[in-house]
Amino acid sequence: MIKIDINKQLHGSTGKMDLNVNLEIKNRDFVALAGVSGSGKTTLLRILAGLENAKGTLEVDNEIWLNEKFSLPPQKRKIGFVFQDYALFPNMTVLDNLLYVTKDKKLANYLLEITELKELSERLPNSLSGGQKQRVSLCRAMMNKPKLLLMDEPLSALDPSMRTKLQNEILQLHKEFNTTTIMVSHDPSEIYRLSNRVIVLNQGQMIKDGKAKDILLQTTGSAKFSLEGELLDITKVDVIYVAIVAIGQQIVEIVISSEDAQDLKVGEKVNVSTKAFAPMIRQN
Repeated sequence: MIKIDINKQLHGSTGKMDLNVNLEIKNRDFVALAGVSGSGKTTLLRILAGLENAKGTLEVDNEIWLNEKFSLPPQKRKIGFVFQDYALFPNMTVLDNLLYVTKDKKLANYLLEITELKELSERLPNSLSGGQKQRVSLCRAMMNKPKLLLMDEPLSALDPSMRTKLQNEILQLHKEFNTTTIMVSHDPSEIYRLSNRVIVLNQGQMIKDGKAKDILLQTTGSAKFSLEGELLDITKVDVIYVAIVAIGQQIVEIVISSEDAQDLKVGEKVNVSTKAFAPMIRQN
């Protein structure tokens, strides 16, 4: 269990603001932090990592990381941090970047294997693609088997297909290592796919806290339209099937037939169209 009760004064997008966060996170949860830029999401991650000071308390599995008299140094916190800009050592090979954290070569090779980087283990970071660098960064973050994995928009610079691939690898590692994960993201499909809880910050305050579907879902419009989206999920509710589709910054629910439920595949691009109040969905 992670117990957070912190306060820090920040300079936000509209001037001074107070970051106030008071919440509890269960072990093995995958929490997404959402909200407009400048709302305090990255600062909260840095406070959890011990990279910034704050007032209040932070307790992880009954161990005090922060209180009014004490702040546990970052290197003693059982965390992994995945940055947006990779933060790899340019003069070290892929394998050495991992072994810098801990000299567990068996674990390093295992992580490189499941992320399909084994053949690149002797390469330097400047010879890798963006997706490969981010996978190395993810592997390095997992080398100390962290209690808490922190990720600050780790996939925002990647193309959609690579982003989806790394999302699957992140979820696999999160489950396999029984890690509690907190990720900053602005991508609704990424939040829906990965997280079991979403916390929305605005001007340093928690304004929403709940399941991804409840926080993100918006249904709009009765006029004719045809929009492209990504199929995130298909669920059965009693005798009907419902498709969950990400369209831009919105996630919508669409009732579909049992035949469409069999033909459609999660992850593929679809067109969503409607006539009056009857939306239709088809493969793109």
